[in-house]
Amino acid sequence: MSATHTPLSERPKAEILDATLRDGSYAVDFQLDEKFVTELLSRLDDTPIQKIEIGHGIGFEAERAGIKPCNIDLERWCEIAGTEVTKSSWGMFAQPEFSRLSTLEELVGRGMSFVRIGMEAERVREHLDYIRRATEICGEVYLNLMKTSATPAGDLLPLLDGVTTDIAGLYVVDSYGSMLPDDVRGYVTAVKDAFPVVGFHGHDNLGLANVNSIAAIEAGATIVDGCLNGIGRGSGNAETESLAGIISRTEGDRFDYKELARLAEFCRSSMQVIPEDRNLHVLGGVIGIHSGYFPLIEELSAEVGVDTARLMQTAADLAEHSVGKDDIRAAARQLAR
Repeated sequence: MSATHTPLSERPKAEILDATLRDGSYAVDFQLDEKFVTELLSRLDDTPIQKIEIGHGIGFEAERAGIKPCNIDLERWCEIAGTEVTKSSWGMFAQPEFSRLSTLEELVGRGMSFVRIGMEAERVREHLDYIRRATEICGEVYLNLMKTSATPAGDLLPLLDGVTTDIAGLYVVDSYGSMLPDDVRGYVTAVKDAFPVVGFHGHDNLGLANVNSIAAIEAGATIVDGCLNGIGRGSGNAETESLAGIISRTEGDRFDYKELARLAEFCRSSMQVIPEDRNLHVLGGVIGIHSGYFPLIEELSAEVGVDTARLMQTAADLAEHSVGKDDIRAAARQLAR
């Protein structure tokens, strides 16, 4: 299936979802200053941005999977959002392994408008009931296909067979930050007929998150994600303020890019971002390995005495699908021999 390419000015108007207070929480080890959160939500609510994602980066109730909890608990998130977000809508991220539907129901009861459920395309079938039940609880459920690039675009639709038509939209997710613009167009084109609302979530390992987001819109995506100042997991995300600025060049200033630029500076100066290894992020983007595995890669590279690039490439060669922990450990054993 060939990808379509229509200039921004000729596309239906897309919206920007800001995920600074969700994806950006990775960059501060899920520890966010409450005063900063309150002010940012209040000021974002005064912009034309209509969707604001908050909460734990990995998803609500991530601590049930042994992951470090956010210092702001769910009850407090709901209290802050309920007070500060009055014009826009707010939502959270979920994963079926630990995010309970009973908790989703509580969050919706506290004012949450949307939820995005994340999983790899190959795991959708085993979670069809979870997705369906989520749509019965929340009126705006998005399915985020994590590590989308690990699955060829032409193979996606068969894996999504059975997904309820009640979902609000489907997300193409560049988890590795490895997609090129033509890749993005291909994935969006592959699914947009079956899922009229398509979103795109890009990471910036190779510096392409912004241009990939625009490519997604050109191909028919109607939502793109951004984080202020690009602050997000690993190498970061597309920049909310830059996306707003690019769109303003062809569609007019629909998102108040000037205020978003001020908010980006507010985030840059307020968030004590944990430094990341740029070498690993470039390697991950090119080879196709998720940043969540970088600590293990560094540990095993030192243990075996091999270069991280060699270990990563070996793991990618061994993997049948997306690289996982078992592939990395197998690669280390192979190189040790």
